[in-house]
Amino acid sequence: MPASDTLQFLFAWAAAPMRVASVVPSSSKLAELMTREIGADTGPVLELGPGTGPFTRALLSRGVMENDLTLIESGADFAQLLKQRFPAARVLQMDAADLRDKRVFAEPIVGATVSGLPFLNIPPRKTLAILEGVFSVMRPGAALYLFTYGTRCSIDQSLLDRLDLRAARVGHTFRNLPPATVYRVERINSITRYDWRFG
Repeated sequence: MPASDTLQFLFAWAAAPMRVASVVPSSSKLAELMTREIGADTGPVLELGPGTGPFTRALLSRGVMENDLTLIESGADFAQLLKQRFPAARVLQMDAADLRDKRVFAEPIVGATVSGLPFLNIPPRKTLAILEGVFSVMRPGAALYLFTYGTRCSIDQSLLDRLDLRAARVGHTFRNLPPATVYRVERINSITRYDWRFG
């Protein structure tokens, strides 16, 4: 990880500690865990709060095509950095909560969403808007992957119940600062499969 990434994260955290999840970027081990169930056959992938791009790089190493990536980043500095590092990806500087109202995709074709957002610091109403937006663009069977530094999923069970979602623990890594746990969030009733390649 470049030292410049650590410094940029530190400055961003100092400016807005409630918006930036950590004082340092996520480790490669956490990135591997976050993207473990995603691959070349996943199709379009949405990433929320990519920061300096550790999860983005992991997605590419898993075989996801760069032009299949849509990166949602609210920070202007991070968004500019992402455009330079991943020129073939679609980088949108916007609030993830706006996914619910903005037509980012013409149809629900996203095969997975990876989130670096600090849900423990996000108010329930905004979390609800983010979840509604994410699941409105994902095809049946797709999942949202998130991590937390806490002891349970960072999205409250009442919100999951309201949206008919369930969270399952994917794994935990001590090789991150601080140690983190990854969860997969998916629809409870998701029988129909959609092949993004053929519509």
